[in-house]
Amino acid sequence: MRILVCGGAGYIGSHACVVLAGLGHRVVVVDNFVNSSPRTLPCLQRIIGAPVEAHRLDLRDRDGLRALLAGSRFDAVMHFAALKAVGESCAQPLDYFDNNIGGTIALLQAMQDTGVRRLVFSSSATVYGEPEQVPVREDAPLSATNPYGRTKLVMEQMIGDLCRADPAFRAASLRYFNPVGAHPSGLIGEDPCGVPNNLMPYLCQVAAGRRERLRVFGGDYPTADGTGVRDYLHVMDLARAHADALDYLVRRERNLVVNLGTGRGTSVLELVRAFERVSGRRIPCEIVARRPGDVATLYADPARARRLLGWRARLGVPRMCRDAWHWQSLHPRGYADADVDAPAFVAGAGQVASGSARNKRVDATPRPPAGPPPPSVGVRTVAQWSSTTTSPRPGR
Repeated sequence: MRILVCGGAGYIGSHACVVLAGLGHRVVVVDNFVNSSPRTLPCLQRIIGAPVEAHRLDLRDRDGLRALLAGSRFDAVMHFAALKAVGESCAQPLDYFDNNIGGTIALLQAMQDTGVRRLVFSSSATVYGEPEQVPVREDAPLSATNPYGRTKLVMEQMIGDLCRADPAFRAASLRYFNPVGAHPSGLIGEDPCGVPNNLMPYLCQVAAGRRERLRVFGGDYPTADGTGVRDYLHVMDLARAHADALDYLVRRERNLVVNLGTGRGTSVLELVRAFERVSGRRIPCEIVARRPGDVATLYADPARARRLLGWRARLGVPRMCRDAWHWQSLHPRGYADADVDAPAFVAGAGQVASGSARNKRVDATPRPPAGPPPPSVGVRTVAQWSSTTTSPRPGR
């Protein structure tokens, strides 16, 4: 199938592209690169072993989206594009509503206009807010406690309304818990812009010497060690779930909502200790005040995903830490350290931009400074880069 991946240069979107391409699908990336790097794309190309088509485009540009979808037959869309920092959403709520909800409205309209009727949507466990009980099932009350979570909830509701209004429209909303880790090659991973908002990249940056200590937000939660408990999920397991959800939509007609998690909670300090064991690095910690919008304990009941998609998480916390550290140790400054040339995008609809991934042999199994190495994977070197740009529009 030919799949439009919105936010395909981002953390989760890029890993989904790898999985989809490995299954024989053709992926086309759309991204505005506000919180992602264009250097992700030639890194993707090295893993996939083929050119990656990409368009620099803001999702709120409905005309640009419509032109892209109409210009080539697409079988499905995967929607990862969003602003995603809980704390930032509390400080800048209107930016989040404008970008996340506005972009989704434009995307759904463009899909309707061009007859593309399969969508896999990146939702979030933040739609549950402070859960009444854990593990959390999909029928739990929805009460997001921060603007980011509320945008995801509204987006889910819009998609559900569209499915009811248009029986031919099929959608899967995947409620992620806490994605971490990286591709085992170490070529792609999580590269936050500025100060990390999530725990694992913060841990990695402390271990790499970029930050002096880890700030732990809240040490007085009603948990075993006083720190927040979350359901950490390897990003490669998460990426697999998207392919499984798409396969489900091909076979079934319904608006699907499922949790994606391991079903096990891990506290902040437990994750820190696991990371220290894998990396061989000590992580100094400082307990600071809770962040607005954070909850004490949140982990999934993933039974529905197992039953309907045949999916379950396979990779545990040690592997999550190992792959995240492998990525960080190879790229201390994130994609700025990637041995590739960033693709050049030029203004003007339909104009072709050129660039190249450096034609240099990639060792797929370099070792992090400490800890057991990840399993090797084959990476082919490809010296061709293909990209286009379509009516870029500034904005988040």
